[in-house]
Amino acid sequence: MDISEETFIINLGVHIRQLREKKNLSQQDLANDCSIPKSQIARIERAKVNTTVRTLVKIANALQIEPKELLNFSIKQ
Repeated sequence: MDISEETFIINLGVHIRQLREKKNLSQQDLANDCSIPKSQIARIERAKVNTTVRTLVKIANALQIEPKELLNFSIKQ
């Protein structure tokens, strides 16, 4: 199955938001835990930025999950 980079990034952002909300964290809480700006979390969740692996690891650590779990989602086109 071929998916576009844009579709993947959109789905990644949705998944990160769902994981954050499941932990009852605000964007600001997650940003504080990651030591990155809240605006960066918002841009990732809205697929406005193609984030780095380094940032994904920070997010995974803050959510107390394995980094691979951030990429474990179904693609909705």
